[in-house]
Amino acid sequence: MDEIAQMLRQRICPRDHDFDRFLSDHSRLVSNQHWTPLVVALRVAGWLDELGVRTVVDIGSGAGKFCVATALASQCSFVGIEHRPHFVAAARDLAQRFDVADRVRFLQGTLGQRALPEADAYYLYNPFGENRFLPEQRLGDDVELSDERHRRDVAFVQSFLEKARVGTYVIGYNGFGGRMPTAYAQIRVDREMPHMLRLWMKS
Repeated sequence: MDEIAQMLRQRICPRDHDFDRFLSDHSRLVSNQHWTPLVVALRVAGWLDELGVRTVVDIGSGAGKFCVATALASQCSFVGIEHRPHFVAAARDLAQRFDVADRVRFLQGTLGQRALPEADAYYLYNPFGENRFLPEQRLGDDVELSDERHRRDVAFVQSFLEKARVGTYVIGYNGFGGRMPTAYAQIRVDREMPHMLRLWMKS
């Protein structure tokens, strides 16, 4: 673990397989499909530090991989929002194990029921896509998953971003199912990642 943490602090990318050994068995099995690759976390960390971003909210933080890895590679503090309690518990444990719990915390809740914390930046890795997955591709049936929920959550995020303060950043990896409000200008893009990675700023 110490070697992986040190690599991330130096922005050297470990193998995802090596980091994922510290996830639960189930989270490790679904990591390729559901959790942010480390190469993406490192690129985001570089962007955040270049821009002086200090606080980030990860909407749909899952097992906590993005928040923990990006915290190790940057100066930022993170809040992860996740609707499955068992992932929240696992993510908190991951932050403790990698000794970043002073800068990384996880909250359980669903959009519309829990207010999103104010932050400099928001991270979206297609957080609502699971609503449209086939049953065998989903992480479980312990939460509401439906086309209606997809529409509701996308609309919530679009409305939230419309009201966010000028200067707010949004990092999108593989989209979020909706359109960015017109007040946001794309200021970074990386097409070399496994999926498109983009950074917008509200002007």
